[in-house]
Amino acid sequence: MVDWDDMVVVGRIARPHGLRGQVAVTPETDFVAERFRPGATVWTRLAGCEAQLTIASARIQNGRPVIGFEGLSSVEAVERLAGLELRVPEASLQPLEPGRYYEHQLVGCAVEDAEGGCVGTVVRVEGGAGGSRLVVQGPRGEILVPLAVGICVEVDVGGRRIRIDPPEGLLELNEVRHRHDFSADGRGRTRRRRGQPGH
Repeated sequence: MVDWDDMVVVGRIARPHGLRGQVAVTPETDFVAERFRPGATVWTRLAGCEAQLTIASARIQNGRPVIGFEGLSSVEAVERLAGLELRVPEASLQPLEPGRYYEHQLVGCAVEDAEGGCVGTVVRVEGGAGGSRLVVQGPRGEILVPLAVGICVEVDVGGRRIRIDPPEGLLELNEVRHRHDFSADGRGRTRRRRGQPGH
């Protein structure tokens, strides 16, 4: 049996869907059709115990999988699964083409500059229409580093290390963006800039 902590999150159960034990899933994989297909198995953890579930039915609705599990055929049977992670062993993941990485391979990697200096550690990966970027936590605070070949010049997922060659001003730009203005009384309250919404 694979250890829970060594498995990879591929989705989260959002809520029951319909009356026959199906659930809507928020996917966390680029291979939705392959991962959530009838006959595929996933793991979840309920009350501290791991359970393997076999997918009995699957379809895509409004961009997310709606799946049913073998042995669970009523709303009551799946209500307790809402909010739970669905994981698979890392060995079962689809191989990626060179230069592409799974998010879990990047999170936790140490980030160094071209001279070997410490920039920080990747805490998450964000993506959008403009491409993916690494969110790096370091002495400068939170730094956003585009996941681009010209910037991330060496990605060693086995060695948990990423070497970057950022364009001039990138690290400083992030530092200024996250810097707080302290109030005159020195208590460290953040001064709201004009146009900045309140909390």
